[in-house]
Amino acid sequence: MDESIWAAARASRGWLDAANGTGQTELTCRILKLTEEVGEASAAWIGLLGQNPRKGVTHTREDVAAELADVAFTALVAIESLGLDAQTALDACAEKVRSRLTGQ
Repeated sequence: MDESIWAAARASRGWLDAANGTGQTELTCRILKLTEEVGEASAAWIGLLGQNPRKGVTHTREDVAAELADVAFTALVAIESLGLDAQTALDACAEKVRSRLTGQ
């Protein structure tokens, strides 16, 4: 990933730290924010499928992708908020998946 993504995640953490502090309640809120973002991605998918007859089709695949990107970025900020490096955590996750796929 481009370095600007990691820098943006760190900057977002710093901005949130300055605005809201760094206590356990704030960290909990940052982790729970993932649930909110996942809900928005789910709502976009439901809107794409037109599952709500009252609303019909309200979203596109691009809308769903944008919401999923919000989920991913929010997760990076949450990892940084734990005092860990999001890039290292994501690299470790990718390596775990690669080893499963290759049977190593």
